[in-house]
This record gives sequence, C-alpha cells and structure tokens, in this order.
Amino acid sequence: MNFASDNTMGASAPVLDAILRANNGAEPAYGADSGMKRVETQFAKLFERDVKVFLVATGTAANALCIAAAVPPWGICVSHREAHIVEDECGAPEFFTQGAKLVGLPGVMAKLDAAVVDHYVSGLPNASKQMPPKAVSLSQATECGTIYQLEEIAAISAICRKHGMSLHMDGARFANAMVSLGCSPAEMTWKQGVDILSFGATKNGCLSAEAIVVFDGKLAETLDYRRKRAGQILSKGRLLSAQFEGYFADDHWLANARHANAAARKLADGLKKLESVRIAWPVEANEVFPILPLAMESRLKAAGAQFHRWAKTSLAPQEKMTGDETLVRLVTSFATQGTDIDQFLQAAAG
Repeated sequence: MNFASDNTMGASAPVLDAILRANNGAEPAYGADSGMKRVETQFAKLFERDVKVFLVATGTAANALCIAAAVPPWGICVSHREAHIVEDECGAPEFFTQGAKLVGLPGVMAKLDAAVVDHYVSGLPNASKQMPPKAVSLSQATECGTIYQLEEIAAISAICRKHGMSLHMDGARFANAMVSLGCSPAEMTWKQGVDILSFGATKNGCLSAEAIVVFDGKLAETLDYRRKRAGQILSKGRLLSAQFEGYFADDHWLANARHANAAARKLADGLKKLESVRIAWPVEANEVFPILPLAMESRLKAAGAQFHRWAKTSLAPQEKMTGDETLVRLVTSFATQGTDIDQFLQAAAG
C-alpha cells in the first residue's frame, strides 16, 4: 500500500525493453545518437509543429534550466507559493539563473489566478532598484493534484503577453493532466501561449528521463550551453533517448497516465463512502488529498500504508479542519494495483 509518490515505482517494461535494445552496439555519444533524432521527430509530431528538445535526467534540472533560459539574474519568476520550484528544488532555479528571484503567490487548490498575477506584476515599480518580472511558471498538474483548464492557461498567458513575460509550464505530471482534460499536447501548451515546457516522464514510467520542450525559439539559444554546464548532457545519451522511444511507442505513456488517474478516482470514490473522510480538492489527475481523522491515519500507518501529510495553505476558506483531523496526500501510479486500493480502504474503514 505505497501511496507516498509516483516516484516510488520503477520503470515500466516497455521503457526497460527500449533501453536494452539501445544498449546493443555502438552509437555516437552526447545526444548525437540516431534515437535522439527519432525522439525529436516524435516530439514535433506530438506538438504538431517544430520544437527544440533538450533531454535531461531530472525534473529539477528541467525546471531550473527552463527558468534560467527565460529569466536573467536580475529578474523575477512568478509562481504559486507551493510550486515545486519554490518548495522542493533546494534553490536550483535561483542557482542556475545566477540570482533571479522566485515570487510565490497564494491561490486556492495551488492554482495561480490570472487576476492575482496581473495585480502583483502591475504593482511593481518600474525602477532599477526593483527586479523586473520576466516569467510565470505554472504546474500542470498542481501540487494539490488539480489541473489548469485550457482557458485558465490562456488567461495567464495573456497576462504574460501584457507584461512582456514568458510562460513556463512545469509538466512533471504532464500526461496525467492531458488525458484528464482530453486534449492534445499542443492544445495544452503552445496553443494556449506556453513558451517553454518541462515535459515529465519519470513519474509516469520512465527510469530517469525528462525533456525541455521549447516553443519560443529565442529561449532555446542558450540551452545547449546551460545544459552542459549543469552536467545534464549524458555521454551515453542513447540510453536517455531510448526511454522516450519506449515511453511513446503504441501510446504507452497515455495508457500509463490513464491507469494512474483511474486508480486515483477509485481510491477517492472509496474514501468518500466513509462518513469521517472529506476530499480536500477535486481529484483531477493521480493524486488524492483526503482529510482524515487522526485515529484513521494511525490505523492506516499501522496496517503498512505509506503516504505523507500535506500543507493546508491552499484549502478553500470555508474548509475548516479540527484538531482531530489531518490532511494527507495519496499518489497513484502506472503500477498501482487494485488490491492495494482495496486493502487501503479496508484499513481505513477499520
């Protein structure tokens, strides 16, 4: 009953098989392999246009390098205050931008609101003593498992255009969000005004593979150098590109995301049947955030369930918790089994 993270599961069989195939023989190093060329073609097909693609090994590297490409050392990147880049990346964005500032804004369900972003940016003084806003970063899905609708992305993009900022999307759970919306990769990104994307794959079945996908060509100009300086150009790059070949083949990535999302819905539906449980936010991807009695939390832990407590800061104002309750995060994955969900629900019910 491991619902701690979708990072706790290994790689899926098609991805591992692709790595084994790529391991045979010799190929040019440092991303010049034939597989990388095929992956670039696949990304262009997925996004319905030419794009620049830079593969890296971690989501932190992808996010930090995206922001560094868009924000100079004297600039500001605006995000939600609970965004991964603010809370969980140990200052990597600030490090790779060489001093740019991250400003986290509040928002229910961990979502940025276009009007709040506009109000903040419009209120900044236009003077050299003030760092200028250069980018907005939004997480899709959010840290509360919620999803920006297409019109919400477009509204934030419009604010970026108004103020001369770039729009970055942290797509660590890109596939989960996309299949939930029922849209195409293009519709969720550049068609709504996204300029640069951290395309996550590790959480959804890859071993260690993320991609920086650039829609605004100007942001791609320095990324080869930034990626090398960050130690993210792998000498045996074919083993990185191979993961994406296995990931995309036969729409495996979409099947993985649909499975994880369906598992989350099943888990949430079961918990909703328990009178003492409330679901804090809509279950829109592969994360469930129930508010549990402390006694139930203890019972689940004793039964071997693994999960984490979560911050309450993005709860709706009307959502009141008592001292006998806690908010936790449950994450499902491409490998979540129905038996794990059944056992969890049985333990929760007591």
